[in-house]
Amino acid sequence: MYAALWRILPGPAWVRVLILVVLVAAVLYGLFFYAFPWVQQFITPQDSTIGG
Repeated sequence: MYAALWRILPGPAWVRVLILVVLVAAVLYGLFFYAFPWVQQFITPQDSTIGG
């Protein structure tokens, strides 16, 4: 899968690396600011204590 992704990206190796870094940053941004807050409304944290 990664080899196929590497082959379809245009340009020399440094351009491909730059494109991949930008893509990874965009995915992480989307997850942290859109996906995770949306999922959080469906997950109810349970109160737990560690007792001895």
